[in-house]
Amino acid sequence: MSDATESNAFVEMQIQPRSQDLGDGFMVRRVLPFMKRRHIGPFVFLDHMGPARFEPGHGLDVRPHPHIGLATVTYLFEGEIMHRDSLGYHQPIRPGDVNWMTAGSGIAHSERTRAELRSSGQSLHGVQAWVALPLEAEEVDPSFQHHPAASLPERSAPGVTWRLIAGTYDGVTSPAQCLSPMFYIDLRLEVGARFVLRPEYAERAVHMSIGGAVIGGQAFEEGSMAVLREGGDVVIEAPAPCRLMLLGGAPLDAPRFMWWNFVSSSKERIEQAKADWREGRFAKVPGETEFIPLPPG
Repeated sequence: MSDATESNAFVEMQIQPRSQDLGDGFMVRRVLPFMKRRHIGPFVFLDHMGPARFEPGHGLDVRPHPHIGLATVTYLFEGEIMHRDSLGYHQPIRPGDVNWMTAGSGIAHSERTRAELRSSGQSLHGVQAWVALPLEAEEVDPSFQHHPAASLPERSAPGVTWRLIAGTYDGVTSPAQCLSPMFYIDLRLEVGARFVLRPEYAERAVHMSIGGAVIGGQAFEEGSMAVLREGGDVVIEAPAPCRLMLLGGAPLDAPRFMWWNFVSSSKERIEQAKADWREGRFAKVPGETEFIPLPPG
């Protein structure tokens, strides 16, 4: 559901997440896409994963599946995910790291819990976003980047710490190689702290990842997203300690269609991707024998 916020001079709308069970009790809360707001800048998808606790013998098992026309951005607060893809990359993702996988013309990957962690059990909590590629880059060759937490720019002031995951903000640029104007920030606020988000981009939003915040005198609960109005500084206040994801960028250069894991400006291209996955024409993920079948429709 969405709550209109016409009385709030800073917030255009509030998006409440929809919960989905990925199996083994691992819940995700889907924020984007939303019926009344399909994207924020180039961000066309955002899942809040967990927090969840896997007991010994259990773990995450997202079998190989395909993507086109987007970049996936995986960012963890707690736990670990083992990424494998059809380019041959085999990379654990840990808290604060950035996994930036550009699908472009097509890639397949899996996301699992390592055997060592599966035997002992682990907690898992994070956010996965999809960024639509600009028109001229929708069919680029697939690629993969991994940036450890220590390599990301971080700034702090009393009660405030923010890390730039991707894009450019306040004269700082992340090492993650983005293909469109955007920003993606992990913001941590202590009780009573305030952060001023500048109007560097036309489209901006705040996701309440851990705890809630107050914007324009309105309280937003954990899990929700505040879609901000264009222009002007926005003051974000923390009545209690919280961790927020700030995101946005320039408006998309054309409408995008989304079906399952495929994003494209062309419906015909999505139909081709569906046929390619159904017929086994995507490159395989080394070390994997399973895959997620194409859904009906």
